[in-house]
Amino acid sequence: MYYEVVIPAAGQGKRMKAGRNKLFIELKRMPVIIHTLKVFDAHSQCKRMILAINEEERQDFERLLKVHAFQTPVSLVTGGEERQQSVYEGLKAVKDADIVLVHDGARPFIKHTQIDLLVKAAIEKGSAVVAVPVKDTIKRVQEGKVEQTIERQSLWAVQTPQAFRHSILKEAHEYAERTGFLGTDDASLVEQLHGENVYIVQGDYTNIKLTTPDDLLVAKAIMDAERGY
Repeated sequence: MYYEVVIPAAGQGKRMKAGRNKLFIELKRMPVIIHTLKVFDAHSQCKRMILAINEEERQDFERLLKVHAFQTPVSLVTGGEERQQSVYEGLKAVKDADIVLVHDGARPFIKHTQIDLLVKAAIEKGSAVVAVPVKDTIKRVQEGKVEQTIERQSLWAVQTPQAFRHSILKEAHEYAERTGFLGTDDASLVEQLHGENVYIVQGDYTNIKLTTPDDLLVAKAIMDAERGY
């Protein structure tokens, strides 16, 4: 089954301290967002890629898309102030896909095998997210004091893509807009709907989100390892 992917790309990534949209930062002489788009462009089930952007950066994105030709259609929509609003605007642009993926533009290392499993899970169960088991010990802290060590066996670190039946994600965003709910990811919106469950597809620890300058060092190491350098 084909899907469309919504990629929120309007954030400025202040923690990256780059002074610009972090998706324009180059890895191996190519912008991060292009690395990400190439993954979906090469995936046979991807019908369209929708980028929710800051309108002030439209020309920059259009210029990149002209330089890097994609076989899969790419649409640009104006995003909102919050990531959730950007995804919602992207969702409105979905045309005729029963399955919609939402993916962070700053996660360029997602693998096709994981996307395959995710789409399959969304078709069968309605909603699914890529996640990995938490490896570190997690402690609840208040005012610098440890209050509790949390049992980690049931804890998972959620990544993207996240995949949903179009109807479910649309209902979740409409409900969030009506109630004023602001979630940390799209799965958290679906979790607000009565009777809807979100399922886990085990991902890969290399599927990192580029958030801080240190992440760029890790990203280059991942790319070197994949290329056998």
